[in-house]
Amino acid sequence: MKIRTRTATALTAAAVLATAVATVPPAFAEPVTTAGAVARGTLDGVWKSDGYGMVLAIEDGRLRLYQTTSISCLPAGTMKRRGPARGGTVAFGGSGLPTLTLRADGRDRARARYTGALTPLGLLRLRALPEQCSKPTPKDPVTTFDVFWTTFAENYLDFGAKGVDWRAVRDRYRPRVNANTSDERLFEILTAMIKPLGDAHTGVSWDDEHFYFGGRPGTRAHEPLAELRARVDKAVARNLGAPLRTWANGEVGYADLPDGLGYLRVTGMAGYTKGAGGLAADRAELDRALDAVFTASRVRDLRGLIVDVRYNTGGYDDLGLRIASRLTGRPYTAYTKRARNHPADPARFTRPGTITVKPARAPIYTGPVAVLTGDLTVSAGETFVMGLMERGPEPLRIGVETQGAFSDILSRTLPNGWQFGLSNEDYRTRAGRTFEGAGIPPHVRTPVFTDEELDSGRDSALDEARARLKAAGTDASTAIGTGKGAAAR
Repeated sequence: MKIRTRTATALTAAAVLATAVATVPPAFAEPVTTAGAVARGTLDGVWKSDGYGMVLAIEDGRLRLYQTTSISCLPAGTMKRRGPARGGTVAFGGSGLPTLTLRADGRDRARARYTGALTPLGLLRLRALPEQCSKPTPKDPVTTFDVFWTTFAENYLDFGAKGVDWRAVRDRYRPRVNANTSDERLFEILTAMIKPLGDAHTGVSWDDEHFYFGGRPGTRAHEPLAELRARVDKAVARNLGAPLRTWANGEVGYADLPDGLGYLRVTGMAGYTKGAGGLAADRAELDRALDAVFTASRVRDLRGLIVDVRYNTGGYDDLGLRIASRLTGRPYTAYTKRARNHPADPARFTRPGTITVKPARAPIYTGPVAVLTGDLTVSAGETFVMGLMERGPEPLRIGVETQGAFSDILSRTLPNGWQFGLSNEDYRTRAGRTFEGAGIPPHVRTPVFTDEELDSGRDSALDEARARLKAAGTDASTAIGTGKGAAAR
């Protein structure tokens, strides 16, 4: 799961393996060896992840998870085995926790997948639990600084693209930390270190009063959004001129517009249900909403569809692909995904996983589409936009660049108990293009939810989409003006 909302409580973490565990870490354990496990042909033993800096120790139906760097190993929680193996797959989890499934891939390799993950995580068997995992890590300010810096050094996607010399950052700030450094001063230093990255999936949280989130310079992703959301909702309702029916806790809305056009608004890729139903419940609720929107009669009669994700704070990539599946009659590549996997070589990555959009087994719409984007199109909202780029006909993007935060957050805990996160994954189009940091550009540039637009009651992006789709008729590729080589203007 990616970033969902930005509140004044704590760093919102992504569900790589670190978030699929209990909140109370276990005590450090005696080393686990693997010789007997291999002989029995089970998953018991110790495993190291390909990328992500994780170690898993499995023994007697319990999985212990550790967050590691070259200088540290911190316990990240435990999960219990859930039921017998099914088809060679073993599930671990707990009440209210995402499920983690593991499957052997030979004697010394395995694959893990957490709830909502689109690609598996490769695992390599170790002979024993690393020695540093069987003793506590000091909690002093200097060690905390070193673990923070080293985790970024070994995992962050691309310092060069952000114009940041991470070694120079260490040289500048480490002399300012010592055994007597206060929490307030240490938090200021860690924040100052990562602020130049301008990354909305990078942050650090001490408590409800001390937290920092990044954001691309000149954008609003790092700001409190509750007040802005209320203004945006009011402006959208005023400019539609048609009733907006909503589902999924108000995250999904649809309106039939004049001239045979439809308007689909999606403000998040999670949070569709209340309670502990998790992703499965969100999927079911989204399907219910999409079934109501994409009826056989509507998809037959629509002359064009506007998809508005200008305010979309992210969630599960899985749910974005579920929406995209209602907009195509053929399978196509949405994007590829890989992670940095060598602590000393930032040019080395895991094997890319290819993510495909497949037509839904339900009524689908294949006509002209205009997608409204903005700087508040973040994370899973952005992968959704990327996942439509190979659709035929390609949707026309209207607005401004998306935020540029595609990677899931690698969520970590510092020795002193603080939380932090960073971007370690590389999302690319089928042609190999990345938009990390810069965001996906529009084909047609308009203002998006600026103070001037909101105060004057205008919605230039929506007006442009209506005009383009109305003129397009049934000739999407020429009348709308899209194409693989289309440039923002």
